[in-house]
Amino acid sequence: MILVAIVLLAIAAGCFLYRVLRGPSIPDRVVALDGVLSVVVSGIIVAAAQANSDITLATVLVVSLVGFVGTVALGRFVERRGG
Repeated sequence: MILVAIVLLAIAAGCFLYRVLRGPSIPDRVVALDGVLSVVVSGIIVAAAQANSDITLATVLVVSLVGFVGTVALGRFVERRGG
């Protein structure tokens, strides 16, 4: 079951990365980058489940907070720039 989750996360990451590279506008790229971050966080959680580890909770929390702050900063940049 872990292998299925990893494969699906890899497919999702590929789709998001495609949108980051080919997005027609900056807001599309910001949303896709947020999606990549969500996939990374999900991948960390799947790896923790596979390794039976509790240590990664702090890692997930830090990555999520950094991603949130980055998304807000990019959103403000796009808003000021005008899309």
